[in-house]
Amino acid sequence: MTRKTKKNGDAGPSAIRRADPFFERETQKYPAPLPSREYIEQILSRAGVPMQFDALVNALDIRDEEFGFFERRLRAMLRDGQLLRNRRDAWLLPDKAGLIRGRVEGRPDGFGFLRRDDGGGDIFLGPKTMRAALHGDRVIVRIAGLDRRGRPEGKIVEVLERANTRIVGRVLDEHGVKVVAPEDKRLAQDILVASGGKRAGSGQVVVVELVGQPARDARPVGRIVEVLGDYADPGMEIEIALRKHELPFEFSPEARAQTRRLPESVRKKDLAGREDITALPLVTIDGETARDFDDAVYCERRARGWRLVVAIADVSHYVETGSALDRDARERGNSVYFPRRVIPMLPEKLSNGLCSLNPRVERLCMAADVNISASGEIEAYRFYPSVMFSHARLTYGQVAAALYEGNGEAAAALGDLLPHLQDLDHLFRALLKARARRGAIDFETVETRMEFDGQGKIACIVPETRNDAHRLIEECMLAANVCASDFLQGHRHPALYRIHEGPTPEKLEKLRGFLAEFGLALGGGDKPTAKDYAALLDKTRQRPDAQLLQTVMLRSLRQAVYSPDNVGHFGLAYDAYTHFTSPIRRYPDLLVHRAIKAVLAGGRYDPGDWDAVGMTCSATERRADEATRDVMAWLKCYYMRDRIGETFSGSVSSVVPFGLFVALDDIFIEGLVHISDLGSDYFHFDESRHELAGERTHVRYRLSDRVRVQLVRADLETSKIDFRLLEGEARRAGGKRHV
Repeated sequence: MTRKTKKNGDAGPSAIRRADPFFERETQKYPAPLPSREYIEQILSRAGVPMQFDALVNALDIRDEEFGFFERRLRAMLRDGQLLRNRRDAWLLPDKAGLIRGRVEGRPDGFGFLRRDDGGGDIFLGPKTMRAALHGDRVIVRIAGLDRRGRPEGKIVEVLERANTRIVGRVLDEHGVKVVAPEDKRLAQDILVASGGKRAGSGQVVVVELVGQPARDARPVGRIVEVLGDYADPGMEIEIALRKHELPFEFSPEARAQTRRLPESVRKKDLAGREDITALPLVTIDGETARDFDDAVYCERRARGWRLVVAIADVSHYVETGSALDRDARERGNSVYFPRRVIPMLPEKLSNGLCSLNPRVERLCMAADVNISASGEIEAYRFYPSVMFSHARLTYGQVAAALYEGNGEAAAALGDLLPHLQDLDHLFRALLKARARRGAIDFETVETRMEFDGQGKIACIVPETRNDAHRLIEECMLAANVCASDFLQGHRHPALYRIHEGPTPEKLEKLRGFLAEFGLALGGGDKPTAKDYAALLDKTRQRPDAQLLQTVMLRSLRQAVYSPDNVGHFGLAYDAYTHFTSPIRRYPDLLVHRAIKAVLAGGRYDPGDWDAVGMTCSATERRADEATRDVMAWLKCYYMRDRIGETFSGSVSSVVPFGLFVALDDIFIEGLVHISDLGSDYFHFDESRHELAGERTHVRYRLSDRVRVQLVRADLETSKIDFRLLEGEARRAGGKRHV
């Protein structure tokens, strides 16, 4: 940017700009007040044409001593896409030039879409246009016309922000030229390997650091900075997922140093200001393989109900706001659970030690002490910091055997704890009735667990049985979370709520249209409640197509997220809901603990911008889910690759424009039947009906149809499983036939 001095006598409209409502008075930063971004935009808008730098300087009355600050402001606005410079070096507003800002979403076939910043419809980006950008980049595009499907098509005018600096992929040899093929297939361009990096053989998995970003006439260039190993090495799928999704998996040196300074056990000075509840026979109830225990429970019968104590590890005592441990935890957002490996939110000394409610040791905790009526309604509660002593580490299997399966030996092994667990079970039954009255939605889903052999390979995939012991603990945690949200709301203290909104009008319309074909209707009119969903689920549970109906109903709902704006939790039918019970593995829970402690101390807790923190926590949760899905998909491919040619029975689990996804019975693996394998016909996708319909034959394939398929491919490179349709239920209009 060329610096030019104003001529003497060019006074400029200084009085006007200093009186402008958008004007900033940053006298501490600048020797003279500087025009705000909004005021600069306003001047350009008033001009109605692109302005040369000199003209903009004069219009804004920029003084000599302001030049450096002003140039930096313009560069920042250019970086953020608020301004553009044309070929004549004039400054202009993107909106005036018909330009649109957004983020690129790449597709494996080389094309992509622009997700607009303003929330408008997506813009198609063809393969040639995508040569200049990679998935995740922020760009400005100009609408250039319509594509073959009538969608608006854009051309990239400028790349505002590059999203990719390090990329994980496999080394390939293309006629003597080494390239790296990214593992993230949304990054559809191979990366040329530059000299000077680490050496890697063809087929090895590496991390490259981009030294040259893509351009219309140039491929991206990267230097190999890390060699992970061969593709089939044990645990490689996790190493790839960590880097592909940019999951932090090493704690910072500062956090490690802070961890080393932590005590090995609870100290006497830590007990100041805490209630002693070590005499209460609190117990933890978790899965057989759990290693971190962040919640313990105790229940006793009272004259007109129960007293429930939910003790939660007091992570906030050890992880102080703004500390190195806090910064690392905030960056991670949550623990990530892969098969056979966990990437914890906190170092092991905390997650499995000081903050884990291990049996027979004192631990610091935050207690939710709740009075619940005989009908399962919360009548009163209080929160307090305390010290506890877990009297036993129990598993779901132990508790289920003792309370629900009539196992006398298991019951006897509990000893003096058994009466308290029986009280807990009676409370659980009352809470279930309250849940039903409230109208919470109870979808039935199947969780699975991978079992591995001695060589680290999948031996089998088994369903995780969810018994009443799981539900018992779940209801206790729900009660504590509801009390936490009510406490913070009552004291008008900001918090991160776990919000879950109902269906959008568009999804609701599609759902009602789908249900009408089955002679069913969802109550509630334009604003159905969770109770309306629950009533319909109860009505359809015994139907043969119950799984189909439940799946479609579930997909009509939005994803739960974290936000300071409380809009309630639709699925659980709560007006307000927070996460309080897992601060070892979820950052939002840690924030809620800090907020509760601040209220108890008569103060306020401020983590900064609550909206930004909520978006970050929601994003890290999605990141963890995506990484876990990637690892599971790879492991399932590896498991199935020795079964090519075998036949299986299953159900259509999803219908998409390019085919049917089929979930196999008993094996709990999903694969694709491509649309080209459905028969010699043109099949058309009907999103509202969740079906593919043949144009000539009128054969229809729909969600939950029973099919028999043959495994034809298990591709480790893409983590995709492909089937060939052998036979199944195919519907004709007005009847059914077997194919």
